[in-house]
Amino acid sequence: MSAGNAVETVDTLIIGGGQAGIAMSEHLGKRNIPYLVVERGKIAQRWRAERWDSLVANGPAWHDRFPGRKFEQLDPDSFASKSDIVSYFEGYVDQIGAPVRCGVEVTALRSAPEGEGFEAETAGGTIRCRNVVVATGPFQKPTFPAILPPDSGVDQIHSNAYRNPSALRDGGVLVVGAGSSGAQIAEELRRAGRDVWLSVGPHDRPPRRYRGRDFVWWLGVLGMWDMKVPGPGTEHVTIAVSGARGGHTVDFRDIAATGITLVGRTEAYENGVLRFAADLERNVVAGDANYLAMLDAADVYVREHGLDLPEEPEARELGALPDCVTNPLTALDLAKAGIGTIIWATGYRLDFGWIDLDVFDEHGQPHHDCGVSETPGLYFLGLAWLSRRASPFIWGVWHDADYLAGHIAERETSPLA
Repeated sequence: MSAGNAVETVDTLIIGGGQAGIAMSEHLGKRNIPYLVVERGKIAQRWRAERWDSLVANGPAWHDRFPGRKFEQLDPDSFASKSDIVSYFEGYVDQIGAPVRCGVEVTALRSAPEGEGFEAETAGGTIRCRNVVVATGPFQKPTFPAILPPDSGVDQIHSNAYRNPSALRDGGVLVVGAGSSGAQIAEELRRAGRDVWLSVGPHDRPPRRYRGRDFVWWLGVLGMWDMKVPGPGTEHVTIAVSGARGGHTVDFRDIAATGITLVGRTEAYENGVLRFAADLERNVVAGDANYLAMLDAADVYVREHGLDLPEEPEARELGALPDCVTNPLTALDLAKAGIGTIIWATGYRLDFGWIDLDVFDEHGQPHHDCGVSETPGLYFLGLAWLSRRASPFIWGVWHDADYLAGHIAERETSPLA
């Protein structure tokens, strides 16, 4: 039988060798459930190949990890680089002895033709399994609106293709999207001497630290990590927070003070001119309100629990809004401004077109209950809001994996037909 026609049988197949797949490995291994992990590239492939050079985690090293392993060479309050994170997951695979097979891309997943279970097609043959965990993460298909035509005369890239300022063509840069990625990239470009415009939409803007505690700590004690669904109207609101340069609170006043021009949401393009929504001041003020609300919640928690944490009244001192916010540009001639590149930091969409199973809604979202799909034996892991707000983050996915592994362990263990 040729390699392309080979059929391999495993109990549980995990598709994806990033943080979700590795977390799932640990919990299946603890329950003595046989499994195999297949990864299209290398371990933590997206961290290797789809992140900019200077990227660091947005949570401190004490937090953005699994319980079973620390970032031994890092200060717990520092922020791991992308190479640190790759090394961490490689070390974790070795630590738990996970059977990870790299360079194996699953091109199709369907129900097995006979008996229960599934078949996963790869270039090396077919893998048949009783259970399958789709652990391909939330950052699957970079997406940005088709506002500018390809012949607009400027380079357009998604933030996942950005590497460093020197890799871009000469000229100014418009960054669209002011969440963590957009704000950090814009700041890096400005420090490199580029003229930069930053298109700011609705966002949450938490403090990096407050009263001696990192914001991830506050999210935990305030119960925000455990939120089951996003609040009304906040489903697509991004978070502006940064671990860059030792970690700092993102304040768009500070960003404007560096010489970056803030503009509203990018809306339309015609004859070389981009037009922006008249929502910039509203978005910045709403972000400030979110920031202050978190300080309020933290202060209440300190009082109610009698904590000895230092007061920080200066955290509430917000400066005047910059002129580019109070008198914003509504249109920008790209050629006259000398803009050579637009970086779209506009997020991702799911891409499950390779799964031939009737488990998706009209938007391509899988039907599931905390990762357990409607099809017995099919699971999803690592998606945003899978079970709660923490689900797509490193420590959050570890807990979701524990739940799914328990569900798999409870399933009937009869062999494949």
